Amino acid sequence: MKDMALSFCGNDTATAYNVDGGVLNNGCFVDALNLVPHVFLLFITFPILFIGWGSQSSKVQIHHNTWLHFPGHSFRWILTFVLLFVLVCEIAEGMVSDRKMTTRHLHLFMPATMGFIAATTSIVYYHNIETSNFPKLLLALFIYWILAFITKSIKLVKYCDHGVSMFQLRFCITLMLVFLYGSLMAVEINVIIFRKYVFFKIPKKVKPPEDLQDLGVRFLQPFVNLLSKATYWWMNTLIISAHKRPIDLKTIGKLPIATRALTNYMCLKEAYEEQKKNARFTGDRPPSIWRSMYRAYGRPILLSSTFRYLADLLGFAGPLCIFKIVDHLSRPSKLTSAVNETSILENSSITENQTDKVKFLGVYFLSSKEFFDDAYVLAVLLFLSLILQRTFLQASYYVAIEMGINLRGALLAMIYNKILRLSTSNMSMGEMTLGQINNLVAIETNQLMWFLFLCPNLWAMPVQIIMGVILLYYLLGTSALIGASVLALLAPLQYFIATKLADAQKSTLDYSTERLKNTNEILKGIKLLKLYAWEHIFCNNVEKTRMQELTSLKSFALYTSLSIFMNAAIPIAAVLATFVAHTHDSSAVLTPAVAFASMSLLNILVTPLFLLSTMVRFAVKALVSEQKLKEFLTSDEISAVGFRGGETSLNVETCKKHSGVHTKAFNRRQPLKSQLEGNEQPLRRYIRSRETEDVSVKVTNGFFSWGSGVATLSDISIRVPTGQLTMIVGQVGCGKSSLLLATLGEMLKVSGKVYWSKEPENEMNQEATWSAHEIEPVFEATGRNRNSVAYSAQKPWLLNTTVEENITFGSPFIKQRYKAVIDACSLQPDIDLLPFGDQTEIGERGINLSGGQRQRICVARALYQNTSTVFLDDPFSALDIHLSDHLMQEGILKFLREDKRTIALVTHKLQYLIHADWIIALKDGTIIREGTLKDFQNHDVELYEHWKTLMNRQDQEFEKETEGESQTIMERKTLRRAMYSREAKAQMDDEDEEEDEEEDDEDNMSTVMRLRTKMPWRAFWRYLTSGGFLLLFLLIVSKLLNHSAMVVIDYWLARWTSACINQTSTKENSTYTDQADQNYYKVWFSILCSVGIVLCLITSLTVEWMGLTAAKNLHRNLLNKIILAPVRFFDSTPLGQILNRFSADTNIIDQHIPPTLESLTRSTFLCLSAIGVISYVTPIFLVALLPFGVAFYFIQKYFRVASKDLQELDDSTQLPLLCHFSETSEGLTTIRAFRHEARFKQRMLELTDANNIAYLFLSAANRWLEVRTDYLGAYIVLTAALASIYSSYSELPAGLVGFGLTYALTVCNYLNWVVRNLADLEVQMGAVKKVNSFLNIESENYEGTMDPSQVPEDWPQQGEIKIQDLCVRYDPTLKPVLKHVKAYITPGQKVGICGRTGSGKSSLSLAFFRMVDIFEGKIVIDGIDICKLPLHTLRSRLSIILQDPVLFSGSIRFNLDPECKCTDDRLWEALEIAQLKNMVKSLPGGLNAMVTEGGENFSVGQRQLFSLARAFVRKSSILIMDEATASIDMATESILQKVVMTAFADRTVVTIAHRVTSILDADLVLDFCEGILVECGDSSKLLSQEESIFASLHRVHTILTADLVIVMKRGNILEYDKPESLLAHEGGIFASFVKADM
Repeated sequence: MKDMALSFCGNDTATAYNVDGGVLNNGCFVDALNLVPHVFLLFITFPILFIGWGSQSSKVQIHHNTWLHFPGHSFRWILTFVLLFVLVCEIAEGMVSDRKMTTRHLHLFMPATMGFIAATTSIVYYHNIETSNFPKLLLALFIYWILAFITKSIKLVKYCDHGVSMFQLRFCITLMLVFLYGSLMAVEINVIIFRKYVFFKIPKKVKPPEDLQDLGVRFLQPFVNLLSKATYWWMNTLIISAHKRPIDLKTIGKLPIATRALTNYMCLKEAYEEQKKNARFTGDRPPSIWRSMYRAYGRPILLSSTFRYLADLLGFAGPLCIFKIVDHLSRPSKLTSAVNETSILENSSITENQTDKVKFLGVYFLSSKEFFDDAYVLAVLLFLSLILQRTFLQASYYVAIEMGINLRGALLAMIYNKILRLSTSNMSMGEMTLGQINNLVAIETNQLMWFLFLCPNLWAMPVQIIMGVILLYYLLGTSALIGASVLALLAPLQYFIATKLADAQKSTLDYSTERLKNTNEILKGIKLLKLYAWEHIFCNNVEKTRMQELTSLKSFALYTSLSIFMNAAIPIAAVLATFVAHTHDSSAVLTPAVAFASMSLLNILVTPLFLLSTMVRFAVKALVSEQKLKEFLTSDEISAVGFRGGETSLNVETCKKHSGVHTKAFNRRQPLKSQLEGNEQPLRRYIRSRETEDVSVKVTNGFFSWGSGVATLSDISIRVPTGQLTMIVGQVGCGKSSLLLATLGEMLKVSGKVYWSKEPENEMNQEATWSAHEIEPVFEATGRNRNSVAYSAQKPWLLNTTVEENITFGSPFIKQRYKAVIDACSLQPDIDLLPFGDQTEIGERGINLSGGQRQRICVARALYQNTSTVFLDDPFSALDIHLSDHLMQEGILKFLREDKRTIALVTHKLQYLIHADWIIALKDGTIIREGTLKDFQNHDVELYEHWKTLMNRQDQEFEKETEGESQTIMERKTLRRAMYSREAKAQMDDEDEEEDEEEDDEDNMSTVMRLRTKMPWRAFWRYLTSGGFLLLFLLIVSKLLNHSAMVVIDYWLARWTSACINQTSTKENSTYTDQADQNYYKVWFSILCSVGIVLCLITSLTVEWMGLTAAKNLHRNLLNKIILAPVRFFDSTPLGQILNRFSADTNIIDQHIPPTLESLTRSTFLCLSAIGVISYVTPIFLVALLPFGVAFYFIQKYFRVASKDLQELDDSTQLPLLCHFSETSEGLTTIRAFRHEARFKQRMLELTDANNIAYLFLSAANRWLEVRTDYLGAYIVLTAALASIYSSYSELPAGLVGFGLTYALTVCNYLNWVVRNLADLEVQMGAVKKVNSFLNIESENYEGTMDPSQVPEDWPQQGEIKIQDLCVRYDPTLKPVLKHVKAYITPGQKVGICGRTGSGKSSLSLAFFRMVDIFEGKIVIDGIDICKLPLHTLRSRLSIILQDPVLFSGSIRFNLDPECKCTDDRLWEALEIAQLKNMVKSLPGGLNAMVTEGGENFSVGQRQLFSLARAFVRKSSILIMDEATASIDMATESILQKVVMTAFADRTVVTIAHRVTSILDADLVLDFCEGILVECGDSSKLLSQEESIFASLHRVHTILTADLVIVMKRGNILEYDKPESLLAHEGGIFASFVKADM
C-alpha cells in the first residue's frame, strides 16, 4: 500500500534529500529551483493587478481597452496557449509518474502547477499592461522569462548528464518548455527594442488605430486579443445589454474600415482592373471574377481553410480517445490474449523489471506510450481536443462569413458603379431590365457570398472523408469499406432529393404569387364584394389557388421529409452494414472499443458526404451567378466622350470618413464635407468653346443613335440661348425627349459636335464650396452649380423618401426658396392631405401618389436646384389645364426665367409658344426650323397656321374642362380617401388616441423586457393545435419512439460487444456456442436497426404532415375571418398589414416553421437522451448537471433576445438597399443629369454597410453561442469520461462506457442547435402570433332571425323604403353617426341625399346594407325589417354603384356576373344600356375579353359604366348611387345620369350627391347635418328657401365652377382669381366664405 503522506521529495529512498553529489545533481532540488521564477512573478504581479490597478484604470479611454499595439502580440498569445498546454501535459505526466512511486512525490507536478498559474497570470498581466499602455511594467515579465528559461535549461542539462533520452516524455516536455520560454523572452526583447521603454531615454510614442479613435465603431472582433477573438468575449456586453434594451443600428455602430464596402470595393476593383489591363496587353482571356476574388480574398480563404483542416483533424481525436479509453477499461477483464488476436488493441502491461529500467534521479520516468495509455490522461486530452476543435471550427466559420460579407459589399459597389455608367440604350431597349439588375443584387451576389461561406468545405471535406475511411479501415478492416460505400452510394440520392426540393420550392412560389394577386384584389374591392354579397365566390377562387399551392407544398414537404429521413437513417444503415459484415467472419471479435469508435467515425463521415451534394449545388449556382455578373460588368457603358457621367470614383480616404450607418446620407442639417471629401470629379466633359458664351448648349451636325446603328436624330444643328426660355415642339415620337438626352450625353453620338458654355472661375469655386459645406442663404443669389443640369424627365421618378427630400434632392434646405417652389407647383394642397405633411414618405414604400402629383414633385425638384440650366421634358403631360397654366406662369416664367436661368422645355401645349424666346421644331428626328415665334410666322407660314389650329382646339378643351371638376381636384380627393376613411375614421382616431395613451402608461420598461425574454408559448400552442390533436399526439409518440429506438440500438450494441469480451475470456473452446450467441445478437441488432429506420421515416413525415395541416388550417381560418370582418376593420387596418399576413407570414408558416420545429425536437431529444444515457451509465454524472443546467439556461436566455433583435435588423436593412438599387436604375438619366452620382454612391455604401454590420453582428452572435454551447458539450464529455473511468473500478462493463461516451460526443454537435432553433422558432412564431391576432377579430353577424326560405324570391318587388327612428354607429364603442332619422320613400321615387362632409349621408347608404351597426330604429323595405334578414340575402337583393369603380382581373362576363346566373342576352342588354356594347364587341373575345388587374385597360369613365351595367344585371328594384359621379368627367356623368333616368325609371334610386346639380331633378331631397336629417322635401322648394342647407350647397357649387371670382367690399375689389387659386390661400376672404357656407 502506497504511503499517502505528503512529502515534496518523497520518502521511498534515503537519498531523496541527499545533496552530497552536488546540489544540481539532486532531481528534487532542480525541480524546487524551477518554482522560483513562478513564485517571483506571482509575488510581483498580484499587487499590481489587484491593488494598484484601480487608480490606473480610470485613465483608460473608451475602446482603448481593446488597443493591442505591442509587437508580436498574436505570437505571444499563441506561445502562451502552447505553453499552458505543455504545462498541463507536464502536470499530467508528473501525476501519472507519481502514481507509479511508493510514496507521494510533489516535486513531480507542483512546479508545473505553479508554472501553469504563473503562465495564466502572465497573459492576464500582459493584457492589462498593453491595453492601458504602461510598457515599463512589462519589465517584470522580461525578468520572469529569463529566470524560467535559465531554470528549465539547467533541468534539461542535468537530464542529459544523467542519461535521460528522448524516449522519456518528461525530457521532451522539458525541451519544449525551454524552447517556449526562450521564444517568449525573444518576444519581450522585441517589444523593448520596438517601444524603447527600457534602457532608452525617449520611449516610442504610438497612436491608437483610427477605428478605435472613432467611438461609433463597436464591432471589435479585429481589435481584441486572441482569447477574446476565439471566445467572442467582447460580444458579452452587447448580448447582455439586449436583455435590457432592444438592439438598433445605433447600438451596433459602424463597420471598421477594413470591412466597409468601399474598402473591399477598392480591393476587388484593383484586382479586376489589373486583369483587364493584362488582357489588353497580352490578348489573354477576359477578366475573371473568380481570379479577382482569389487575388482580393486569397489570404482569408487560406486562413479559413487552415482552421477547417485543423478542426476536422482534431475531430478524429474524439473517436480515437473513446477507442483508447474503452480499450484501457477492457483490460482488467484479462483480455490480453484476445485483444492481441484482433491485432488492434495493444498490450501495454508494464512489469516491475521494466519499471526499474526507467528510473533516473531516483524517480520514475514515463514513456509517451505509457502516458497515453492512462485513462484519465485520455479523458483530459479528449476534453482539450474538443475545445480546440470547436474553437478552430467556429474561427473557420467566422473568417469565411466575414470574407463572404466583404465580397458581397464589394460586388454590390461594383454593380452600382456599373449601373451609374450603364448605357441608356441598354435600359430602354430591354437588353438590361430592372428585374435582371434586381436579381443581380438580391440573388447572384448572395449566391457568391454563400459559396464563399462554404468554400473551405470544398477542400476540407475530401481530406476528412479520406482520413475517416483510413481510420475505419484500421479499426475494422475491409468491412469498414462496406459502411463507407453505403454512405457514398446514398449521397447522390440526397443530391437528387435536394434538386427536387428546389423545383418544388419554385413551383410553390409561382402558386403563392397567384394566390397573393387574388387576395390583393379581394382586399382592394372588399367593400364592393360585401355590398354585392360576392365575398364567398372570390374567397373560393383564392381557396382554389391555395389548394394548388398546397399540392406543391405537399411535394416540398415530402422531399423535406425524405431529406431529414436520409440524414437520420443513413448512419444507422451504415452501422448495421459495417458491423454485420465485420462479424460475418467468425474469427473477428467486435469489442466495445472498436464498435463505438467506429460508430463515432461513421457519424463524422455522414456530414461531409451529405454536404458534398449541397456544395455541388452551390458551386453550380455560383458559376452561373459569376457568368451573369461578368456579362453585366462587360455590357455597354455610356459614351466616354459625352458631357455627363463618367465614373465618380470614391478613393480610399473616403471610406475612413464614412459616416455612421444609422444616420441619413445627406442630412441638410449636417455638413457634407466629411462625406464628399476625396471624391473624384466626373471624368468627361463636352468640349467648351469661347464662341458659345451667349449660348448654353450648341449642337453642330449631330447624328445620335440609341445603339441600334440607326440614327434616331439626324443632322441636328441647334442652339439653346443662355438665360432664355427655349421650347422644343413636334409631334409625338419625333425625338423631342431624345434631343434633350442627346445633349446630356445619354445617346450614342455617331457624328457631330456638342458644345456647352464655359463656366466662369468664380462660379466654379462657389460650386465646390456648395458641395462641400452647408450653404447659408446669403449664397443663394450667386451660388450656381453649372456642373449639373436640373432635369425633369417625362416619366416621373421619385425616391423612397420624404416629399421634402425628393424636392431638395441633396441641396441645402432654404425655407423661402422651398416655399416658393411648392407654391409654383401648387403642391401645398396635396401636402396638406398627407398624414405628415412634406415629411411623409412617398415612393414604392410610402404613399401612392397620382401621376400628376408625382409629375409636379419632379418639376419642383428641377426648380429648386440652384443650377444655371433647367431641362423640363413635357412637364404638363400629367397635369390638367389649370395646373399647367399655374406652373407655366409661376414656375417657369416667373421663378425660372426672371432668375435668368437657361430653360429647355419640351411641350405639346402650343398655347405657351407665345412665351418662348427661342423655339426648336422637330419632325421625324430632324430639325424643321429653330428661331423665335416671329421667325416661324414669317418664314414657315404653313407650320405656323397648323400650330394656330391646334391652339384653338386646346382652348376648347380648356373650356370643357373648366365646366366640370379638374383632374387635380379628383386626384386630391383620391389621395384624401387613401389617407383617411370617410366618417368612421374621424371618430375612431379620437378613441384610438385615448387607448394608446393608456397603453403607453402600462408599457413600462420592465414589462417590455419581460415580454421580450418570454417565449411565445401561446402562439406555439396555437400552431401545434392547428395541425390537429391527432397529428400532435402522433408527432410526440413517434419522436419518443424514434429516439428510444436509437438508444435501444446503441444499448444493444453495448451488450453485444460486452458479451463478446466475456465469451472470449470464458469460452475459449466453445466456438459453436460463441457463433450462436453472435447470431442472436446480430439478428436482434438488425431488427432494431430496421425498426429505427422505419421510425425515422414516420417521424420525418409526421412533422411535415403536421406542419402542412397547420399551414392549411391557419390560412383558411385567416381568409374566412378577413372575408367576414366588418368594413370598419378594413378602414382602420392598412392594406399592406393585412397582405403581409397572407404573404410573408403565411410563407414562414408554410415553409420555415416545420423544418425548424423538426430540427429543434430532434436536437432536444438527442441531447436529452444523451444526458439520460450518461446518467444511467454513471449516476454520479448527475452532480455535474446542475452547473451545466444553470449555464445553459442563461446562455439561451440572453442569446434568444439578442438574436431576435439582430435578425430583425438584418431584415429591416435589406429592403432599403434593394430599393436604392431599383430606384437608381429607374432614375439613371436624372441622377446623371444632376451629376449626383457621388451622393448616390455614398448612400449606397451606407445602406450596404448598415446591412453588413447587422449581418456581421448576427454571425458573431451565432459564433458566441456556438463556442459556449460547444464548451458546455466538452464539459459534459469530460465529466462523463471521468465518471465512467471512476465507475469502471466498480465493475462497470466497458460496452456501457463506450455507450455513454459516444452519446456524450453527440451533445457537442447538437447543443448549440437546440438554442439556435429555439431562437429561430421564437422569431418565426411571430408570424403565427400576427395571424392569430387577426383570428380574434369580430365577424359580421351573417345570420338573421328570418330563414332565407321565408323571404319571397322577388323581394324587394316594389322598392318601398321606410326609415323609422334610425340610429347608426360604426362600432358599439363609438358615437352615433346617424341620429333618429325618419323618412319614407315611395316605390320608384328618385331620392337625392346631400350634406356637408361628415354629415352622415354615406352612412345612410351603408345602413341599407347593414354595413354599420343599427342599434336603434329600423329600415323596412317592402314590409320586411332588414335587420331580420340574413346578410347574404339582404345584400344580394339590392344594387349599388360606388364612387370608386372596381373591376377584377378576369373576363368581362366574370366582372358583370361572377355567380354565372345570367344569360348572354341579359349581359349584352346591360352593356347596351351602359353604352358599352359596341366597345366590348370590338374587343377580341367579346364578353370573354380579359380585364387586367384593377381594370387598368379601361378608363375611369368606362369602369364606372361597367359598374352601372353590373347594377342593371342584378335587376333589383332599389339602386343606391354613392357619389358615383365623383371620379368621372362631365361627359361620362351625363351618360350615367341619362341611363339611370331611363333604364331605372320604374325603380327606386337613392343618390348620394357629389355635385348638387346631379340631384336638382330628384323627387325627394334629404339634407343631413351632423347625422341629423334637417331638411326633407322637393328640390325646387328647398332651393327657394335661401337659408336652407341645400340652397347654400348649390350657391357654393355655382361659384366654384366659375372661370373667375371677384370678391368686393364697399366698392373695392379685394380678391380676384380662379376659384381654385383663391381656395389655396387659406387666410383669404373667399376661402373663409366657402368654409363658412360649407
